[in-house]
Amino acid sequence: MIDTSKGQPPHAGGAVAALGAPLDTVRGVMVMVHGRGATAQSILELAGVLRGDGWAFVAPQASGNTWYPQSFLQPIAVNEPGISSGLSVLQEIFASLDAQGIGAERTMLLGFSQGACLSLEYIARNARRLGGVAGLSGGLIGPPGTPRDYRGSLSGTPVFLGCSDVDSHIPAARVRESATVLEALGGRVTMRLYEGMGHTVNVDEIAAVREMMRSVAG
Repeated sequence: MIDTSKGQPPHAGGAVAALGAPLDTVRGVMVMVHGRGATAQSILELAGVLRGDGWAFVAPQASGNTWYPQSFLQPIAVNEPGISSGLSVLQEIFASLDAQGIGAERTMLLGFSQGACLSLEYIARNARRLGGVAGLSGGLIGPPGTPRDYRGSLSGTPVFLGCSDVDSHIPAARVRESATVLEALGGRVTMRLYEGMGHTVNVDEIAAVREMMRSVAG
């Protein structure tokens, strides 16, 4: 775990795991963000299920396996500096990909659970055209009534939101709100609430992500 006693952002300098094709040969790159208590390696296990030939998959590791300490529905201040540090990690990854000539139209962002919340908050705060965004069992961060005065435009970015309609961690109302906000930012949003599903990823969600990957790869 990173020592934060001297003001070091909690996730600064953390490892970034990767697998798949070399960046100079890729058809697309997917940034994958793990959930609470999980690891970069565990979210990368989805890469095998997605079967992305010619893709590279990169996944940052949260300090202590947790991006922020409390529920994403708590006041944002109680989850700092974790949220801001996690968002900075994602910003650094995308900046690095840009610098290596991987255009935004060839990049995707996928997160599960806490990682989905962080991913959706990132793309809302840094709206631009990406190849695709998948928020699996997640929603925008903050308590009910949080202002959603984000700026920028997603410019038609495909966004997939999938979640159980009875998820004990992610209220369906927050998934719906997130869909509305991301549509207002110019995203082409597909939202699916699955009846009675657990806090997991199902085959329909995998199929939706694969379809976005096919579009990105041309």
